[in-house]
Amino acid sequence: MRHTKWKAASRAAIALTGAGALAAGMALFMTAPAAAGTTLGASAAEKGRYFGTAVAAGRLSDSNYTTILNREFNSVTPENEMKIDATEPQQGRFSYGAAEQIVNHARSRGMSVRGHTLAWHSQQPSWMQGMSGSALRSAMLNHVTQVATHFRGQVVAWDVVNEAFADGSSGARRDSNLQRTGNDWIEAAFRAADAADPNAKLCYNDYNTDNWTHAKTQAVYNMVRDFKSRGVPIDCVGFQSHFNNDSPYVSNYRTTLSSFAALGVDVQITELDIQGAPANTYRSVVEDCLAVARCNGITVWGIRDSDSWRSSQTPLLFNSSGQKKAAYDAVLAALNNGTTPTDPPTDPPTDPPTDPPTNPPGQGGCTATVSVNQWTGGFVATVRVTAGSSAINGWTVTIGLPSGATVTSVWNANRSGSSGTTTWTNVAYNGQVGAGQSTEYGFQANGTAAASAPPARRADGPSAVRGGPERRAPANGASPERPDAASRRCG
Repeated sequence: MRHTKWKAASRAAIALTGAGALAAGMALFMTAPAAAGTTLGASAAEKGRYFGTAVAAGRLSDSNYTTILNREFNSVTPENEMKIDATEPQQGRFSYGAAEQIVNHARSRGMSVRGHTLAWHSQQPSWMQGMSGSALRSAMLNHVTQVATHFRGQVVAWDVVNEAFADGSSGARRDSNLQRTGNDWIEAAFRAADAADPNAKLCYNDYNTDNWTHAKTQAVYNMVRDFKSRGVPIDCVGFQSHFNNDSPYVSNYRTTLSSFAALGVDVQITELDIQGAPANTYRSVVEDCLAVARCNGITVWGIRDSDSWRSSQTPLLFNSSGQKKAAYDAVLAALNNGTTPTDPPTDPPTDPPTDPPTNPPGQGGCTATVSVNQWTGGFVATVRVTAGSSAINGWTVTIGLPSGATVTSVWNANRSGSSGTTTWTNVAYNGQVGAGQSTEYGFQANGTAAASAPPARRADGPSAVRGGPERRAPANGASPERPDAASRRCG
């Protein structure tokens, strides 16, 4: 059973003491150091979500570009640097330099990273374009495995397969060299990605799937429903949402998001840009996402209009000089005015969601573990709550922060206290966790989560439960350290 990220939980309590109680690990969402609600990332984090952007490695030397990036966003997606032609230009010879530049920039500043994309009919290197049959299938699976393994623990979600369905009214798969290897190629790619990076979210990503009535949208929906029914490891669906005069925003967009979410997957707006950047349309898109509990993030496809693949359409939130546009103000206002939804997704399909039912709290217990991504002067902590043998409903976690550490932003939890002993409880949309399932929340703090300290202790006794995520190097280049985790039963 896959662990669920960006989702739901149960009644856990964990006490962490000493400077080393928080240890090196992988960051989830966070915001750059800025007052909550004054930037896109900070405001989204308050709603338990991320607000990200596509990033090009070649623009990281542009100070205007990086100033906006570091200030406004808490998630990044490499624009081209993780695609097949960039990461495996010659068969069996992998090149990660440009992608690592983006990943390192993001993680050193506490931003999460979406991986894009592992398997795609486009932007294939010439050696792959000429392949077919079993040789191509083997090469594709090896590529998925090698790239996902290389970035394991650094990427919170992968666009495993991109744009596999045809446009038009047929609802058919796109004819491509990958499709001609067999109709199961998408499933095979997801299973390979799951084996290579089991803790990352695995997403299917496509464009022109915004309108709920379109055949392409329904075809993707039916595939996801089939995957969920058969246990194929799919966690999320990405909607590119490139809106323009030929493919405009539609009033049933929210129905599309909520209908997919009702299948038991997260939904994410992955490549948003809107021709002319109309403020009202941008506002509507954000409000639609906020209205669906499992719409956990929005990514705009570029920062300034000059960075856009459709620069002549001026579709982004910042003009070519880096100045905020009216659309920016509309998005920020929508994020700040939004509330965490407490109702089920709106307009769900007739089939019921496939999430497991929940039981009253106190049955089967649960554990909580914590990991940290630290840099000079601050860190991001990710806390995972895992249900025991029975489903649980509602959770509480208590964390003793190291001396001098102060919480600056929070996502997916309510907080009591900003320093010293802090108490965390579920928000309305993540108060339930199925048996054996997990949920995560996180926070950013100023200060230091040091490496050496007494072991974390259970809140109800002196014994410690050691464990947690695998060893990973911290973002600041220090030596890897063993993550510490404490747990106790939920009651």
